[in-house]
Amino acid sequence: MDFSQTDEQKMLQESVKRLLERSYDFETRQKMLQSGRPWSPEIWQALAEMGILGLPFAEEVGGFGGSMADVVAVAEPFGAHLLIEPYVSSILLAGSCLAQSDSPAAQAQLSKIITGEQTAAFAHEEGKGTADSALVSLAATEVADGFTLSGEKRMVLGGAQADALVVSARTRGTAPDKDGLSLFMVDPKQQGVSITSFVTIDGRHAAHITFDGVQIPSERRIAEDAHSVLQTVISRAIVALCAEAVGAMGALLRLTSEYASTRKQFGTPIATFQTISHRLADMKIAYVKARSCLLYTTALMDAGQVGAQDISVLKGQIGALGRDIGEAAIQTHGGVGMTDEVSIGHFHKRILTINALFGDSEYHFRAVGKSLATAKA
Repeated sequence: MDFSQTDEQKMLQESVKRLLERSYDFETRQKMLQSGRPWSPEIWQALAEMGILGLPFAEEVGGFGGSMADVVAVAEPFGAHLLIEPYVSSILLAGSCLAQSDSPAAQAQLSKIITGEQTAAFAHEEGKGTADSALVSLAATEVADGFTLSGEKRMVLGGAQADALVVSARTRGTAPDKDGLSLFMVDPKQQGVSITSFVTIDGRHAAHITFDGVQIPSERRIAEDAHSVLQTVISRAIVALCAEAVGAMGALLRLTSEYASTRKQFGTPIATFQTISHRLADMKIAYVKARSCLLYTTALMDAGQVGAQDISVLKGQIGALGRDIGEAAIQTHGGVGMTDEVSIGHFHKRILTINALFGDSEYHFRAVGKSLATAKA
């Protein structure tokens, strides 16, 4: 397998880097967070104009037909600059669900998302904290003119700011049955929808959303038998999140190496001390392992050969290696590494948040173990 980037991917990545270096430095990001803004509309529109919002979608639906490797190429600099814009939630999760639907309503909403005019949120998680797409209990009861939705979704990224919600619901059976799952497009302002917003530890806006007998017309059901759609969408989002984490790891390695080379004790840069130099070497090894795992899984996905075990290996490794790199960076910086004014702690918190989404490293390592045990049985 060839893991090297194409010329087009290098150009795409460099374009994103230039935009973020010019308009999205750490101080600008911190001022935005302190102002209470969930993200920058200016950056979001700039990404739309560059075609980044339409990158993952087929040309037939108004996108640019990008591969997973293309998405990874832009997700890494997102992580390296701590981008808080809702790319994964609005584009790769909600947008990808809409893109796989033949519903006119879904296609119309997707067009608005690609242009940056609106955002959407993926309401799927119900407090289980795993990557299992079938753990859905929110009920969709069929009535004469459509469906009523009743239940709760938790940790909906960008849920309070979204113009549309893509909601997974169960029309029959019980969790974790794979049958009976559907996807619905819901107006968050609709009667019966209650949204409780909050900010996560990494500065992103999320929400818990309650659906109390929400009336949904039949044409707003955008997917039936949606288990395979959910599985595909979540797997792609996991790879993108891991790419973002790898970008954050690379930034931590660079910043920590620079700090150790300039910070002096006893008149000598601390990078020359054996303990610090070994720690930096361990960080470099962990980063290379993480990025290699990411590129391998991305290549498998683009070749149509990726399986659930491959996704779990990636997510588990990224979570564990990212935690090691973050802790080493903080130890090297000392107390200043966790202050709000320095980016080190913010990178670490972002990596920890990514680890918690769609199952943490322990969950995925157990999943790999069960898969291997089943294969040997």
